[in-house]
Amino acid sequence: MARKISTDDGRTALAAVTAAREAGAVPARADEATASRYLLQLLAEKAPGRTVEVRVPPHGAAQIIEGPRHTRGTPPNVVEMDPATWIALATGSEKWADAAAQGRINASGVRADLSPVLPVRP
Repeated sequence: MARKISTDDGRTALAAVTAAREAGAVPARADEATASRYLLQLLAEKAPGRTVEVRVPPHGAAQIIEGPRHTRGTPPNVVEMDPATWIALATGSEKWADAAAQGRINASGVRADLSPVLPVRP
């Protein structure tokens, strides 16, 4: 089981990522990884279950939303996006529909729309 990211560590990493992006810089990989994992952790707490797998490569993944669960192979509902998109969606600085319309979200399955559970508001 993965180590739980503390609220302080998660918020610190998220603040560092936000500051870097606002300055037009690339965030430090460690900050981006911690922020991504922290927000996935919050999402899993907000919408527990194993029906949808949310992937933010290369930093992490979470299974969320109650309902039929898979036991082998690729889940029937998969959502994948880059860390910048994930952080923007999870914090509410971008809307699901906008990111999806721009092709920045790869989602498959009938339960793959995460807009009802976003943002997670750290």
